[in-house]
Amino acid sequence: MRFKFLLCLLLSASLGLQAQEYFPKNDAVKAEKNTNYTVFKNAKIHVDPSTVISNGMMAIRDGKVTAVGKSIDIPANAVVIDLKGKEVYPSFIDLYTHFGIEKPKNENGNPYSGNPQYDASREGYYWNDHIRPETSALETFKYDAKEAENLRKLGFGVVNTHMPDGIVRGTGMLVALNSAGTEGDRILDQKSAQYLSFEKSAKSKQVYPTSIMGAMALLRQTYLDADWYAKGNTDNKDLALEAFNENRNLVQIFKTDGLLDELRADKVGDEFDVQYVIVGSGKEFERLDAIKATNATYIVPIDFPKPFDVEDPYMASYSSLGDMKEWNQAPANLKMMAEKGIPFTLTAYDNKEFKDNLLKAVEYGLSKEKALTALTTVPAKVMGKEGKLGTLKEGAWANFIITSGDYFDKETTLYENWVQGKRSVIEDMNVVDLKGNYDVAVGGNTYKVKVTGEPTKPKTEVKLNNNKIGSKATYKNNWLNLLLSSPDTTKTEYTRLTAKIPEDAKSFSGKAILSNGSETTFTATRTGDASEEKDKKDKNSHPEVLPITFPNMAYGFESLPKQQDILFKNATVWTNEAEGIVKNTDVLVKNGKIAKVGKDLNARGATVIDATGKHLTTGIIDEHSHLAASAVNEAGHNSSAEVRMEDVIDPDDIGIYRNLAGGVTTMQLLHGSANPIGGQSAILKMKWGQDPAEMLLDNSPKFIKFALGENVKQANWSSTSRFPQTRMGVEQVFIDYFTRAKEYEELKKSGKPYRKDIELETIIEILNGERHITAHSYVQSEINMLMKVAEQYGFNVNTFTHILEGYKLADKMAEHGAGGSTFSDWWAYKYEVKDAIPQNAAIMHEAGVTVAINSDDAEMSRRLNQEAAKSVKYGGISEEEAWKFVTLNPAKLLHIDDRVGSIKEGKDADLVLWNDHPMSVYAKPEKTLIEGVVYFDLERDRELREKIDKQKNLLTTQMLKAKNNGLKTQPVKDSKKEELHCDTIHLN
Repeated sequence: MRFKFLLCLLLSASLGLQAQEYFPKNDAVKAEKNTNYTVFKNAKIHVDPSTVISNGMMAIRDGKVTAVGKSIDIPANAVVIDLKGKEVYPSFIDLYTHFGIEKPKNENGNPYSGNPQYDASREGYYWNDHIRPETSALETFKYDAKEAENLRKLGFGVVNTHMPDGIVRGTGMLVALNSAGTEGDRILDQKSAQYLSFEKSAKSKQVYPTSIMGAMALLRQTYLDADWYAKGNTDNKDLALEAFNENRNLVQIFKTDGLLDELRADKVGDEFDVQYVIVGSGKEFERLDAIKATNATYIVPIDFPKPFDVEDPYMASYSSLGDMKEWNQAPANLKMMAEKGIPFTLTAYDNKEFKDNLLKAVEYGLSKEKALTALTTVPAKVMGKEGKLGTLKEGAWANFIITSGDYFDKETTLYENWVQGKRSVIEDMNVVDLKGNYDVAVGGNTYKVKVTGEPTKPKTEVKLNNNKIGSKATYKNNWLNLLLSSPDTTKTEYTRLTAKIPEDAKSFSGKAILSNGSETTFTATRTGDASEEKDKKDKNSHPEVLPITFPNMAYGFESLPKQQDILFKNATVWTNEAEGIVKNTDVLVKNGKIAKVGKDLNARGATVIDATGKHLTTGIIDEHSHLAASAVNEAGHNSSAEVRMEDVIDPDDIGIYRNLAGGVTTMQLLHGSANPIGGQSAILKMKWGQDPAEMLLDNSPKFIKFALGENVKQANWSSTSRFPQTRMGVEQVFIDYFTRAKEYEELKKSGKPYRKDIELETIIEILNGERHITAHSYVQSEINMLMKVAEQYGFNVNTFTHILEGYKLADKMAEHGAGGSTFSDWWAYKYEVKDAIPQNAAIMHEAGVTVAINSDDAEMSRRLNQEAAKSVKYGGISEEEAWKFVTLNPAKLLHIDDRVGSIKEGKDADLVLWNDHPMSVYAKPEKTLIEGVVYFDLERDRELREKIDKQKNLLTTQMLKAKNNGLKTQPVKDSKKEELHCDTIHLN
């Protein structure tokens, strides 16, 4: 027993020592820390979003919740606060801010101006300045009292903050917003998460990457390099990679700049088994299934677009249906995400209308419980702080707000926000509630005054002799100021009343200044309760929300079209096979394939289309396009073999629909010509309305863009120092990279450790014939040069595109095995095109070269049928062979002619039904099919045009009404998508 007693003494002593203060005391008298309890009673307590205690009690001490329930013991010396009629919620959490951290200003301007920076500026760090995982929010954090107050007024108690700079941005930290603590007290986690984005650092002029696809490639290489570094495979110390590896076990928060970027970020994460928390766009509703499939939690801004000012009919005509629908539908985004089961939290980042928009989201169908969940328990779970934040259970931080009622009611007042047990008063909650009916006697008149509204925001309705008169009330610190208009509406006169309101507010008196300026007194006597007329608007009082379409713009599908079994009867069929052009022939489509071609076919259950007098062809294939892309060039290096065009597919490009209307079903999405070795191509089927991944031709052959000529040597760039500067230098780039790739492959095969390089991996595929080159080219000498370089390294150039001097060496091309994808008759748009002739395609064809006509242009691509006809006019090519220039031949150049390019049993049912000869200027596609799915129908197009006009008219009416109701508007914007070309460069 004595031993146990001594042990208890020792333990008590050691605990006392641990609790002792370790800093010197220089003050004569130090106030003792207040460790008393504070108890709140008679409140409606929202313990968490699904647990509510009416007339509940809660105790806090030392910044934590110690007890909560219907009834709890009140400790001795506790401060008791009566919250009768009030509600208590957990304070909110915002996971995306740069609170207390100054955002760097981009003073670098155009990275190509002056002397471009191609290498990193920091020694001992990663080779790219935009990878900055070593950045710590703690190093630059300074508590911003004013911003903290603004956030507390919204209900926030904790924020995650970070340095918003770079592609890998380093670590953020979790900060409490209490008004009376120290920075040490406020920092809940100094390494709470790692932040990422696709945006470059403002602190560096390093050019690479210049595009979204370059940023994605850089991230991929960073993950690979970090794994390589972690295995101890390098003697070079890299502080950035060390930090990146240290941060891998943290929450990974990825900031995006649009819906497609959200999917792109998740794509990179999936490749490296990283589940990002994604900062969204508010447009998730447009592709909910794809968003759901990411399995990510989203941090969603609720900064809804403003209605357009459409009073001017001329200006209104410029607004697109897609932009107008976004205004109409965006407030329902959170409701739709919740219904889909997509986890999300909310951010007030850079949003001055957060509370109003949150209430609007509730009005549009978001449940209050889901809204509260998004503000409390979801962000707490994301940060691994369940039970500590976002709830008012025992042991949680004492972070809570006190309101006059339902937080999600527009009239509710937020009185106080307690953070870590520290009280912050927003509005005086002890204000006397004036609601009621009063008789107010002043100046020989008795006014009937009705007071409604929130305690701190009273609304008055005043009558004198049953006549309503104007009034305005202000109420602060229990002082009432009431302004009464003159009963004589012809006079601008006022009576002013002021009084201090007693606690019971049953009767009170004060000073009055009459309209003639004389001073007197008034008395007010409460006569009963005021029957406040509630807003009669029901849940559907907001404007009618238009249905989502795929894509969510003009000409979108309300539901994605399905495969059909179709029988075309009595068509003139352009087979592109040995049978040639056959008349009065039937074609049966089943399960997305061409099932039969012949006469008098029958098929039970198939939709029969009478094609008498019409022409049926395979879909047009564009070998060279930049349509449906968000970016076209990664111009930061002279080789960008690591980037992928499939990363930047834009399925909402209206050009897709227009191309379907022109009979185009397949295209090669090519990188631009900013560098000798460009990026990896993507072969797409024009599946309008589908997600980017669904547009990719499955298991398609691999291609890459090379480029020669003026663009790659930057002949027309304003200022640059990037190698190469001459056509000789372009050749040297190829030799250098092929040599490096061979050396890299030898190291791979040696069995020794090697750093995986996705750029060189791609070039190895070229050397091994696994990836084919499409080479941007014009001049005979350069075409010759590239063929010789390829032969030197044992492979063939697959396709020379543009190749306007192909007629000069068509025999050599045929001998080499290169195809030519050219323009029909473009000429003189730059110097190296001066020798172009319209007979080029015909001459190459006669020499045995596989020839295609391409567009390289979003407008020309939808008229490729007419471009093919020009070879009939200028080159004397037969109609059948000329038609192959835009169908079977590009399929051969793309190595997909076993699947598309002709009407043959077993091939994909990519078909076009024309109302006239397919190369006639009068020909229109009536139907365009891809794999048995009708993606364009001329009759549906006519109906859609009428529907679009009706929808725009409805939305215009809604916007006019919104403006008349006082909503702020924005000018109409012309959102026409920029057409991308070979030389288009966007600076990321």
